[in-house]
Amino acid sequence: MTNTIARDDFYWLGQINKASAVINARQGLLEGPAARRIAQGLQRVLQAAQEPGAERPTLVITFEPLLIRAAGVEATLLHAGRSSQDMLVAVRHAILRDEILGLAQQLHRTTQLLVGMARAHADAIVPNYTNGVAAQPNSYGHYLLGHACGLQRDAQRLQQVYARLNLSPMGTTVLNGTGWPLDREAMAAYLGFDGLVDNAYDAGQIHGAEMPVEIGHLVTTMALHVGAFIQDVTLQYSQARPWLLLREAAGNTYVSSAMPQKRNPGLLIDTRTKASRVLALASGRTWHAHNIPPGMNDAKVVVENVEVLRCAVDMLAMFGRVLDGLELNTARALEELNSDWTASQEVADVLMRDHGLPFRVGHHFASEMVSHAKQHDVRPSDFAYADAQAIYARTIAHEMPDGDPAFPLSAAGLRAALDPVGIVRSRQTHGGPQPAEMQRMLAAADADLAAQANWVQARRGAVEARSAQLDADFARLAGAALAPA
Repeated sequence: MTNTIARDDFYWLGQINKASAVINARQGLLEGPAARRIAQGLQRVLQAAQEPGAERPTLVITFEPLLIRAAGVEATLLHAGRSSQDMLVAVRHAILRDEILGLAQQLHRTTQLLVGMARAHADAIVPNYTNGVAAQPNSYGHYLLGHACGLQRDAQRLQQVYARLNLSPMGTTVLNGTGWPLDREAMAAYLGFDGLVDNAYDAGQIHGAEMPVEIGHLVTTMALHVGAFIQDVTLQYSQARPWLLLREAAGNTYVSSAMPQKRNPGLLIDTRTKASRVLALASGRTWHAHNIPPGMNDAKVVVENVEVLRCAVDMLAMFGRVLDGLELNTARALEELNSDWTASQEVADVLMRDHGLPFRVGHHFASEMVSHAKQHDVRPSDFAYADAQAIYARTIAHEMPDGDPAFPLSAAGLRAALDPVGIVRSRQTHGGPQPAEMQRMLAAADADLAAQANWVQARRGAVEARSAQLDADFARLAGAALAPA
């Protein structure tokens, strides 16, 4: 086998037949001369299928006539103890396995880009939002790293799905096995599976219909993560002076056909649309498997299940283009922070942490300060210290009549509490945006990315090595006169 051969249904049916010939001959279930004749006929079928326009049947019942023509009816001795049921489930799982590894590779690339951006913007201070309203200052790198955490969990889920998918149903026939003493473990190894679907009924009737549903669930969380990020960026486009936009190049944006001032975020829209398509296809996996008797084909159509995974790959690639096209205006972000009151919680925190004031009292004081500022159109940097003193005294009189009405913060202390940069850098929380924690989390993200890359490489390497071993063993069975297919 070479990487230029399409690893489609026909390819995997060929691999199953090759493995059956080698294993059954080794076990004595297929006599030596017959095994060689069948192997040589099978090899001719596989070689002919590589020609342009050649037949590449996708079903057992349409593959077998080609084999009979090439090797005679004795070629059907290969079918001892087999069924279309276990063979086609194995084919579909092998195809989905390749697609999942492709998805894992794209997920790694996109996550790596996100982590790289988080490192580059670790010191950039921007507003973060909750309930659609500016909430607190944060490091943009910390924000990006938070989104990367979601994709890292997607990678964990992908590996778990792979472990449940990459099990061989071969040797179980339809649902209760066979009287032939087949070597299921050897078949699983040759086909690159990591183990067996243990229960013969499960193998053909339950497992094959369940896995596409789980794949749908897997890509659902990816689409939700992508969609949330896209929506967050899209909100900037409703502002007159955004601090985050797409570069106007490479198809990222387009000019409105009627309004020349508009730069519509086409790439954002297209990526969100792709995420919605992933969700639609993913939910379809559940509906196709719903309310059917065990073993039915509704949920197993490989073309449809592959489409779900390929659409997810496209979505993640488009998300990567979005990330690569983002332009962050750090000065504008800081200006927005200093023109709003996203730092007001820190005032309540400082009053409690440094001066023992109950948080709710400090919260009420900060809220009254914000209300006064908005009523009089005052920015945090311009808020009069005397007004803060007066509001504090009124709050204490109302909340704590026996408390000291003197405002405990100095003018400089109040300014420091309202400084968004200082707030972010002085955080003490494990997992917070302060420089030391950012460095720790970035190192952990790098380690996780390396582990993801190693996982994909190891799984692909294992499948390729086992396929190469099968090809070598099959070539020996067929005879040195013919090259391996």
